[in-house]
Amino acid sequence: MTEFEAFAVELAREAARVTLPFFRSDIGHVDKGGAAGFDPVTEADKQAEAAIRKLIAARYPDHGIIGEEYGEDRPDAEHVWVLDPIDGTRAFISGLPLWTTLIALRVTGKPTVGVIAQPYLDEIFIGGPSGARLLRGETETPLAVRSCEKLTDAIIGTTDPDIFTGAELGAWTQVRAAARLARLGCDAYAYAMVATGKMDLVAETSLKPWDWSALVPVIEAAGGKVVNWRGDAPDDNGQVLAVGDARLIDQALITLRRAAI
Repeated sequence: MTEFEAFAVELAREAARVTLPFFRSDIGHVDKGGAAGFDPVTEADKQAEAAIRKLIAARYPDHGIIGEEYGEDRPDAEHVWVLDPIDGTRAFISGLPLWTTLIALRVTGKPTVGVIAQPYLDEIFIGGPSGARLLRGETETPLAVRSCEKLTDAIIGTTDPDIFTGAELGAWTQVRAAARLARLGCDAYAYAMVATGKMDLVAETSLKPWDWSALVPVIEAAGGKVVNWRGDAPDDNGQVLAVGDARLIDQALITLRRAAI
């Protein structure tokens, strides 16, 4: 692994040290959503991001950070770490091992290293310049997407259809109707399954930079592709389409592009 890839793994393991004692414990959560709807945050989220930030500041004090819990610090730096300590907090507080820690390194704005980590399952999916691999304990397994030429053969996913607006929901519904099988509620773990060659497509909307930045290097280093609903590189509009086989992009965008921002 490169220096930054190895450090991203170190950060993921530090986050696991913090989050795992909270998982399936009696420690509660706070709803930060208010009138906008239920949006839970736990003490694990905050403590894990604080621990990651501390390591980054000590190792690379000139690097910037963008994190879900504590905001931005030098977001215009050449190297910027993008952090989501617990993606899938609803799964976390429900005791479901589908939440992940997302860590990305952007270099001049482009995500170049990404980690999707599921500590309870002892899984770290990492992608970057040296390739894509799954780390479990001392074992490393190369990651590779699978061939899927037709949407009608695809296993697809999204976190929850309720995230879509009216036009977006109509577009997603048509994609879902065309696919072989759809799975819901997997949050970022679904993207790891695309990189592993178990799923073929994930479509979501309203994602923040910390939700999607880590996904790009993992999936693309495994041979897949991540775009927005216009077919361009993902951006802050938050609409993301990730595929294992690039031939699925145009088939999905036939409908998704109609609702593109």
